[in-house]
Amino acid sequence: MSGGIKLLVYFIASVALSVIIAPLVIKLMAKLKAKQTVLGYVKQHEHKSGTPTMGGFIFLIPALIFSLVEFKALSIVAVALAMGFCLLGFLDDFIKIRFSRNLGLKPYQKIIGQVGLSAAAGYFVYASGYIGTEIALPFTQTTLNLSWGIIPFVILVYIAATNSVNLTDGLDGLAGYTSVAYFFGFSLLIFLTYMDAENRGDTEYAGQVLSLGVFCVSMLGGVMGYLIFNGFPAKIMMGDTGSLALGAACASVAVFLKNPLLIVTSGIMFVWSSISVILQVLYFKLTKKRIFLMAPFHHHLEMKGLHESKIVTIYFAVSLIGGALTLIFARAV
Repeated sequence: MSGGIKLLVYFIASVALSVIIAPLVIKLMAKLKAKQTVLGYVKQHEHKSGTPTMGGFIFLIPALIFSLVEFKALSIVAVALAMGFCLLGFLDDFIKIRFSRNLGLKPYQKIIGQVGLSAAAGYFVYASGYIGTEIALPFTQTTLNLSWGIIPFVILVYIAATNSVNLTDGLDGLAGYTSVAYFFGFSLLIFLTYMDAENRGDTEYAGQVLSLGVFCVSMLGGVMGYLIFNGFPAKIMMGDTGSLALGAACASVAVFLKNPLLIVTSGIMFVWSSISVILQVLYFKLTKKRIFLMAPFHHHLEMKGLHESKIVTIYFAVSLIGGALTLIFARAV
């Protein structure tokens, strides 16, 4: 079976599996009373309180199963990191549900967990013969060797990615559709990288890259299946269980492909969510005024009167453009 056909098979299987398990997860979460508690100041979302949460398992299970089937270093570590962040998010969600509040783990507890998992990712990258300490510079054939600095750099990438995806997960389907655009772009880039390795006869590296592709298309297919149930009006939400794992997966496919800087374009709306919050906080501290009606930016658009489905469409369209720019930046030279 050729590499391209294998990726297509895994993609289709992931969509199918996620659609099959989604009703079971929804029913289980409802039975366990694992329901979303909406922030009190987000008045327009009050009707969503009580929606089953922890839906991240819907797209993580296919990625876990198919990465284990492929069983190569890059896919195994990628899914292990996703599941590690999933566990961290699960603890956060569990505390919220158990005590019926919107605050789970304390900030310092969450950051300790994120740093620990990200440090493990950084060490793997540093020690791996398939990745190493060099990163590609977009729109050039140049690489930058960070030496031991790759470890703190990777830690920063994972923490930024997981928190950015978490911030974006504020509307039905928003983080999901944005992630679909992200994983679609990286799936194409991974396949092209795999073909390059095959053409130059580096079959061992090609096999590793293909395994990363399996993880990527499994996440893509799983999230697409999940969106059938998470699109407006959502029957289930991913919770921190899903959003932290999703952010880790986004970081892994870019970092393991030696192209972490491409997160800026492929994940442009994730990045903008974080930037909008940072700008809002800094501007308020300096002036006691706000730039946006509410941050992250998608809530500002809601306050301006846009329906959340339209906001999701805007984010998805911009993310697709960002994915196209990613391919241009990575392959133009």
